[in-house]
Amino acid sequence: LKKRGWEVVALDVGNQVRRFGKQPEIKFQRSAEGLRKMGYQAAILGTDDLRLPTLEVFSGVSDGSEKTIFLSSNVALLERSETPEYRVVQAGGKKLGITGVLSESYREKLVGDELVHVPAEEGLTAVTAKLEAEKCDLNVLLAFATLDETAALAKKFPQYQIVATAGGIGEPPLGMELIPDTQTNQVQVGSKGMYVMVVGLFDDPDAPFRTQRVPLDSRFADAREMVHLMEEYQAQLKALGLEGLGLKPQPHPSEQNFVGTEKCGECHTTAYAIWEKTPHAHATDSIVTPPERASIPRHFDPECLSCHVTGWEPQKMFPFASGYLGLETTPLMTQNGCENCHGPGSQHA
Repeated sequence: LKKRGWEVVALDVGNQVRRFGKQPEIKFQRSAEGLRKMGYQAAILGTDDLRLPTLEVFSGVSDGSEKTIFLSSNVALLERSETPEYRVVQAGGKKLGITGVLSESYREKLVGDELVHVPAEEGLTAVTAKLEAEKCDLNVLLAFATLDETAALAKKFPQYQIVATAGGIGEPPLGMELIPDTQTNQVQVGSKGMYVMVVGLFDDPDAPFRTQRVPLDSRFADAREMVHLMEEYQAQLKALGLEGLGLKPQPHPSEQNFVGTEKCGECHTTAYAIWEKTPHAHATDSIVTPPERASIPRHFDPECLSCHVTGWEPQKMFPFASGYLGLETTPLMTQNGCENCHGPGSQHA
């Protein structure tokens, strides 16, 4: 878009992480750094971001100046003055007012006295008055909210012509949709960052907005800066190790131990021969020397290991006591083996 002469204003509706712990803390800081490198103008914090230690989040949102891209009308880190309430952006001859909000269903889950927050409507009422004084051409609300809450906020605050919401799951709609009983357009982004929703602003009273849902697929080459950021992230995980990330091997609920796929193959010869021809038989290899992302090794990344080795809890991402701990430490537990589906085989073997 920039090559075609468009001025781009990039916005994000929150939740850079999905879990709690040391690795998500590191991932949040690296993701925030990535948003800044990509020139994002504004972003908000989701509930999973806000579950992390506040000081860790604060160090991630701060870029060493007073111009952090993270903002909110009703939630602040440490004290209100540390998180901007809104931002005014000049682009393409337009004056854009941007603010964000954390809806009540999510705000009620916040804990700790290091987060300063007020009800969504209270925060938005105060900030909307300030934005009206700015006399912007367009006001945008970034809402970490359910779809129902997003619609309710749009009805309560008609000053926002566009509301981008974190609500909704899976694939987002192809374009913007008018919220019923309002003149507000809603943008959904879906889950897992697989799409970017592009809204073009035009000097056309009959069609001021044109939108496109863009899948982030292989048409877009990896940027050198982002590859370098991934290298630094993986190096940080390697340096800390499983223990440094707070991951201690846990006993399996069955109280049995993993024995390794080769042991299974001693009796189940036909099944083993079939398994050897599947991608599962090379699952660990594929993160030691990945075929993409500049071949950056990821076998020190628990979020990768949990599915690419034998003997891990794949959803909660921690090793079982007899599962994989390292290429040299537990070589029999490499690859995605039989026991990941059938359970530990010590008693059976």
